[in-house]
Amino acid sequence: MTKRPFLGWFVSPAGLVAIGLVATMAAVFQYSLRAHIPGSLDAGGFTLANFAGLLKPLYARAFLQTVLLCFETAVLTLLLGYPLAYALVRIRSRVLKATILIISVTPLFLGEVVRTYSWMIVLGSNGFLNSLLLGLSLVEKPVQLMFTPFGVVVALVHVTLPVMVIMLAAALTHVDRDYEKAAESLGAGPVRAFLTVTLPLSMPGIIAGVTTAFAWTFSAFATPQLIGGGQVNTVSTLVYQLGFASFNFPFAASLSVAGLTLTLIVMALLKRVMRPLERMGGH
Repeated sequence: MTKRPFLGWFVSPAGLVAIGLVATMAAVFQYSLRAHIPGSLDAGGFTLANFAGLLKPLYARAFLQTVLLCFETAVLTLLLGYPLAYALVRIRSRVLKATILIISVTPLFLGEVVRTYSWMIVLGSNGFLNSLLLGLSLVEKPVQLMFTPFGVVVALVHVTLPVMVIMLAAALTHVDRDYEKAAESLGAGPVRAFLTVTLPLSMPGIIAGVTTAFAWTFSAFATPQLIGGGQVNTVSTLVYQLGFASFNFPFAASLSVAGLTLTLIVMALLKRVMRPLERMGGH
């Protein structure tokens, strides 16, 4: 049996983090079962009324809108990230590779709030985009981009794009180009070789990128709160409003538990739906 003298040193930090996470989730769950006492920060006795209240149309629409925003963000991020990742892996010029890498990864070095405020400047009524449209006489008055689902999705795509590019680039790096050459030698053109060889073999990276983008977007708070301005309700913004505006922490906790449960359910469904595609990438 091989001895691993340093295994305990590596496992211990992860174990402590896991214990802390489980304890935190247990505290949130038990708090979600407590009654809210108006005018007090203390919770009351145990009750299921918080979860029954989640059936109201307001919260049902928030759950639905959150899932739709996550899917739209994941799909758009994939469509924008795949060409960047493909160019990053296949272009021979080191200068172009460095340029693409810097453009793709730089947003990771900026805080989410900083990136969101930048998009507020771009999407505002007097922002860069509206000024450009008005200057080109394409519109007669500023287009409403802030406080809309479209503006939230645009900003979220910018937030998740670096992770998508990194995952897709890692998958494309492991695609053996000899398979493409074999397809071309059998008469397949570049487009057909890409669709029948490269794309299927990069499917594990696509699946990992889409699921990560979905989960990341579901938990996003600063971007929906600032860009949405209270007009685009998501699970995370409602948790903030209930917890720090209404001080209804038990109901906010129940909303958090329901959001986590919904995320796990959707991720499980995505895994089941994408299983045939994942098998395709294994051949």
